Amino acid sequence: MNSRRTAWLFLAPAMLVLGVFFLLPVIAALVLSLTDYDLYALADIHNLRFVALGNYWALLQRPLFWSALGHTFYFVAIGVPLSMATSLGAALLLNSPLARCRSFFRTVLFAPVVTTVVAVAVIWRYLFNTKYGIANVVLEHFGFHPMDWLGDPHWAMPTIILFAVWKNFGYNMIIFLAGLQAIPVDLYEAARIDGASAWRQFRHITLPMLRPTLMMVSILTVSGYFQLFAEPYVMTEGGPLQSTTSVLYLMYDEGFKWWNLGTASAVAFLLFAVMFAATAVLLKLARRGHGHGADEEPA
Repeated sequence: MNSRRTAWLFLAPAMLVLGVFFLLPVIAALVLSLTDYDLYALADIHNLRFVALGNYWALLQRPLFWSALGHTFYFVAIGVPLSMATSLGAALLLNSPLARCRSFFRTVLFAPVVTTVVAVAVIWRYLFNTKYGIANVVLEHFGFHPMDWLGDPHWAMPTIILFAVWKNFGYNMIIFLAGLQAIPVDLYEAARIDGASAWRQFRHITLPMLRPTLMMVSILTVSGYFQLFAEPYVMTEGGPLQSTTSVLYLMYDEGFKWWNLGTASAVAFLLFAVMFAATAVLLKLARRGHGHGADEEPA
């Protein structure tokens, strides 16, 4: 009994912090999403009205919401596999026996993760400038016409995806590198003795042993990429023609530009529902893949 009381005493400060700074704001935002809290209610609380699910229903009928959701899914569908492939490739190179100065390259490749998103996004905006950006200078050097990278609706989102992959791949690279270093070397030695090629070693040893790491990295990356905001906010301001407006950017516009805080809260909970569903699907696929892998005979 005393040990249980002691445990609760140690947990109490953390539980108090979580309750005050996480649970209460979430409950307040949920209640706010059921009201028409706007600039008029901000001036006089008596103008506040309870609209139940009205904000959610109105959002589901807005083409802009579905457009923003489509842009977010596009960003996730392209950016997540590209980011994970880049991260895993860099980790494999750093873990290679031929790699030298690993600490140096690990630090260099991880450096973009710790840089400020806004500052780096501003630099990238100049790199892809139509008139004097380095990207167009390189294109002209090889005989291609310059492109309006951030002003063309067809190229704005791919440019943002490229920036996000460069900015974030170093974090997953460190996780993959830790997973690779945890794989017993004896497995690779036995495979080489049996005549397994590098590809078969990667397919039958590296990938199965990295399955838990791949699952964790995929969930973290998907959750992070669904929260797309800073990149379009700095580089394109949601344009051109709203082609880079994400769900989180729409929430920002509704809450801090138009002061429709009830609608902005509803956008936040709809985004949470989408992220929860995506995470549940990933977990289900991982369990199914693990079950099939257990039934398979070793190669």
